[in-house]
Amino acid sequence: MIEVKKLSKVFKDVHGKGLKKLTKEIHAVNEIEFSVKAGEVLGLLGENGAGKTTTLRMLATMLKPTSGTAFINGVDLIREPEHVRSQIGILFGGEVGLYDKLTARENIAYFGALNNMKKDEMDTRIELLAKKLGMEDYLDRRAGKFSKGMKQKVSIARCIIHDPQIMFFDEPTSGLDVTAARLIHDFIKECKDLGKAVVFSSHTMHEVEKLCDRIAIIHKGSIIAVGTIDELKEKYQGETIEDIFVRLVGDGR
Repeated sequence: MIEVKKLSKVFKDVHGKGLKKLTKEIHAVNEIEFSVKAGEVLGLLGENGAGKTTTLRMLATMLKPTSGTAFINGVDLIREPEHVRSQIGILFGGEVGLYDKLTARENIAYFGALNNMKKDEMDTRIELLAKKLGMEDYLDRRAGKFSKGMKQKVSIARCIIHDPQIMFFDEPTSGLDVTAARLIHDFIKECKDLGKAVVFSSHTMHEVEKLCDRIAIIHKGSIIAVGTIDELKEKYQGETIEDIFVRLVGDGR
């Protein structure tokens, strides 16, 4: 369902003025390639600054690749970005970006409208998700004073209102307590059970080992290893994913 082909992103950092202006190219992602099947969770494992977020933002059409492409459900990322957006759901960690003055229902409905859902279909789906996620008591309350856990539930509902078949998670448990993090873990497992293709980025070893069918280790913008946990352990003779990661990445320099 996801085929990534030599995907690259180069940022230009300009210093100085006039004749002293210098342009430095920063290769954030370097010709990476991987695939994800239906019902599979691929873990994108790397240190902060390794290129995880840049990769997911390109796949989500939030950043334009410098070169290469990806096919999302057979749709070319470069040629048909709008069509790709209708196929995907995105959940980021940290601040979830809800509109504080809107109710939970209104926040979710806004994203349904962005995905061209019909009102009747959208209303039915919101009620279903509210019941499933335990949001009925605050569905029609403004989001500004919600707890992190409440906001995370609204964010989950918002990203799956249109029932996408592809899911991108960018360090979604960042800053969450144990209970809220477990909610995210359960949601990722459910996406897998429903046959969705999932890319889950993290720098936390135990999360990756717990949730992922295969792991792609990314370092300085390049994919340096891909495989199941057992395949990586056998190939690199490591007892744990952490052992393998440290062996391949070293001290990160």
